[in-house]
Amino acid sequence: MRYLTPFFLICLVAAFLAAQSPSQTLAPTGTLRAIFLGGNPVQGRVDPKTGEATGPVPDLVRELARRLGVPYKIISAPDAQVILDALKDHTADIGFLAYDPARAREADFGAAFEVMFNSYLVRSDSPIKKSADVDRTGVKVAAVKGQTQELFVSSHLKKAQVRVFQTMPPQADVERLLGSGEVDVFAINRQRSLDAQAASGSKLRALSDSFLEVEQCFVVEKGARAKLDAIEKFVAELRSSGFIKVSIDRAKLTGVDVASGKKR
Repeated sequence: MRYLTPFFLICLVAAFLAAQSPSQTLAPTGTLRAIFLGGNPVQGRVDPKTGEATGPVPDLVRELARRLGVPYKIISAPDAQVILDALKDHTADIGFLAYDPARAREADFGAAFEVMFNSYLVRSDSPIKKSADVDRTGVKVAAVKGQTQELFVSSHLKKAQVRVFQTMPPQADVERLLGSGEVDVFAINRQRSLDAQAASGSKLRALSDSFLEVEQCFVVEKGARAKLDAIEKFVAELRSSGFIKVSIDRAKLTGVDVASGKKR
């Protein structure tokens, strides 16, 4: 009988989780703690003066907390690893990341709410006109370590040289790097590309096509199936009601669209 003990323990844990309410499952401390990439406009923006978070992810968190009947805490993270670590050590209940198979080994990805487009950024007079022009000998492509775009270019570009930055340089540095020829291309999401183009005073140009489409998803710690089941239903309802589309439009995002909801 002692050999059956682990099996019965697993059954007991599963039964306990199934009996929990959605609020107990998603917010075990009584507060829904959500962590997102505060520097990524596709997910949301943080006002540097007030600290207020706005955009699709904050909208989703507030609506989820309202439905659960609990308060919420929105945490801004500088990079994906901070989000993964917060889920592992249970200082956050849910997170938000672009889906990537490498990240999926560290956390479980759930419902997708957005599709993020990605466009290369070049100087305005660059001979590079479309994404297919980038992977050529002599082209220097910049990307930020660990971000979706870096993971893609590092694994897919065969001829171009990839230069990895630890963090996203500020606008002035991006203009200098591209203008001086230190790099020829910056691989970033389309919203960031368009923002950089607008802020550059015609010095920079976002390519018109997307070199990668990737889903932005809810993410939880490994094995938290009960959380994902609750989240899937929530996102499906907001997708069909138009809530996510309204949130994207309110944030004036043009580099994203509502996710289809198809299973990966």
